[in-house]
Amino acid sequence: MKIGCCVNMLAREGNATGSQWIGSLQKYGYDYVELPLAQVMELSDSDFQTLCDSLSRFGIPCECCNNFFPASVRLTGPQADLSKAEEYMQRAVPRAAKLGAKVIVFGSSGAKNVPDGFDKEEAFRQVVAVLKKAGEICGEYGIVIAIEPLNRKESNLILNLSEGAALMEAVSMPEVRLLVDYYHFVMEKDTLQTLRKWTPTLRHAHFADPKGRIFPLEANSEYTAFFEVLQEAGYSGRCSIEAYSETPETDLARGIQVLRKCLG
Repeated sequence: MKIGCCVNMLAREGNATGSQWIGSLQKYGYDYVELPLAQVMELSDSDFQTLCDSLSRFGIPCECCNNFFPASVRLTGPQADLSKAEEYMQRAVPRAAKLGAKVIVFGSSGAKNVPDGFDKEEAFRQVVAVLKKAGEICGEYGIVIAIEPLNRKESNLILNLSEGAALMEAVSMPEVRLLVDYYHFVMEKDTLQTLRKWTPTLRHAHFADPKGRIFPLEANSEYTAFFEVLQEAGYSGRCSIEAYSETPETDLARGIQVLRKCLG
C-alpha cells in the first residue's frame, strides 16, 4: 500500500495548498503527495506551473487530489447550478490530470451540505447528477472519483460507508467509487464488518488519529485491525495521512513510520 499525505492540512498562511511540505514528504519516504484541488484552482497559471515544477524537482508525484469543489460551487439546494459545476470541473480536472492525479476525492462538505429546509432526497439526486457529469469528465483523463463519507459535525449528507455506497450505486459509473477515512469512520462509529463489505469498491483511503485528528504517533490494535481488514479484502491502493499538526516536520517523519508498522 502506498503512503501519502494531504499537505493542505499543514498549510500555513500564504500557501493554502500546503505545497511547502512537498520536499519533506520526499525526504521522509512518502510515496506521493495529495494536493487540494479547490485551492490549486485559485493559483494563477504561473503559480500552478511553479507547483508542477516543484513536484518534478523533488521527484514526488501528486497521485491524488482532495477538496474537489470549493464551497462557492453549490451542489445542493435552490442555489445549485449544474452548469456552473460543470464549468468548474472542465477547468479543474485538466489541472488535476496535469499534476498526475489518478484519484479525485469527493467530500466537499461546503459545496454539498443540504441547506436547512431543503428536501434531502432532492439534494441526493442533485449530487448524483453532479457525479454523473464528473464521471464523464474524469473518465476522459483516466481519473477516478472517490466518494468520501464525512461525519455529522462536518456534513449532513453521506455520513458512512453504506450511504457512500448508495450514492456510488445511484451514479452507477466505473469512474465513481468509494473512499474510507479512518477519522470519519471512527467518529461515525462505522464497523469493520461494513468496511469489509465495501473494501472491493474502495479506490482510496485517508488516515488520522480520531482523538484530535492528528498524525498517528504510535501504532495500536485499533489501527492494525483497520488495516488488516483492508489488506485481507485485497486493498493495495493508496492511504494518505490527512491530519493536523503543530509540529509538521516531526509528525511527518513519525507518521509514515507508524503506518508502515501497521501495514506489516
